[in-house]
Amino acid sequence: MTTPEKGARAGSTLFDRIGLLYTGDPGREEIEQAALVVEDGRVAWTGPAGRAPDADERVDVEGRCVIPGFVDSHAHLVFAGDRTAEFTARMSGERYTAGGIRTTVAATRAASDDLLAERTSRLVAEMLAQGTTTVEIKSGYGLSVDDERRCLRIARGFTEETTYLGAHVVPPDAASADDYVRTVTGEMLRACAPYARWVDVFCERGAFDADQTREILTAGIKAGLRARLHANQLGPGPGAAIAAELGAASADHCTHLSDADVEALSSAGVVATLLPGAEFSTRSPYPDARRLLEAGVTVALATDCNPGSSFTSSMPFCVALAVREMGMTPLEALRAATMGGARALRRTDVGTLRTGARADLVVLEAPSYVHLAYRPGVPLVAQVWQGGRRQA
Repeated sequence: MTTPEKGARAGSTLFDRIGLLYTGDPGREEIEQAALVVEDGRVAWTGPAGRAPDADERVDVEGRCVIPGFVDSHAHLVFAGDRTAEFTARMSGERYTAGGIRTTVAATRAASDDLLAERTSRLVAEMLAQGTTTVEIKSGYGLSVDDERRCLRIARGFTEETTYLGAHVVPPDAASADDYVRTVTGEMLRACAPYARWVDVFCERGAFDADQTREILTAGIKAGLRARLHANQLGPGPGAAIAAELGAASADHCTHLSDADVEALSSAGVVATLLPGAEFSTRSPYPDARRLLEAGVTVALATDCNPGSSFTSSMPFCVALAVREMGMTPLEALRAATMGGARALRRTDVGTLRTGARADLVVLEAPSYVHLAYRPGVPLVAQVWQGGRRQA
């Protein structure tokens, strides 16, 4: 494969001899024997290789498949510490609960800014090497005004998609749950809002109930943030219904949904972000993606990368799990990992290779995206381009 030098930027670049191009454009989702032109960091043209216009530089893809960069819309990357002991216990039969989050909170509070930034940088680099070109990063391991603010400030150095998750769990040093909710909706929100685009709540037993969740999300919305929500992971609960009620961009996990929950998500246009890495790592039941898709719900896939319940940075792994364990076809899983993630972030410029989109693309060492599920665990990402520049 011939390419420009890594990091080089030219006026226009032609990606030629693409065996299969997945554009994500509903009007022309797949093009065989294709080409793509990038100009000024954006997709300028897609179509059959024989009709491609001239460009300043040419990349010969040599029959490989090209897809949009993955959009990982749910990740917890700013943290310190290690929870291998918890993982080992869980693999020995202990049940997963939300309590382990407090272990990471203690380590994160004790860590320096430099350490947190270095660990976040390594995880973002891991993701990029596996084809993720857009990532959302949450706070939630500080749980004090100063620590939540610094975690979001660090996250903002890596992505514009940052989420205020002061409502992850109630920290052990809080006077009471109600007192902590007042902090989350008051002083902490004021400190964190300048560094965040989103507000999130872990609406679950052992974390925050329906009234607390509604109060926190409403306060965040009033502060100019948009809502997303951890919902219905550990059991049935009010999270999905609240996400629909408040017009959240996404309800994440969605493992235990009633028929009413599914209908509410569909009617409100809330994206169901499924996180199969969490089920894999906790030996829990997988969500029923087929049920959601058939009800007209937009589905996204994300890694939920975090040190406790899903310590994976690999979107290809999540695609494979979605096909194997959640009833999705390879095409549906790819849509969810690209366009679905973009929808969950209310973005139209990523997750697609339609004309005008940001030129975030992945060249697979395979003739088809089906190989992402067909060959699980195999490093199939040959090249990653972000904004028209080669990154990996």
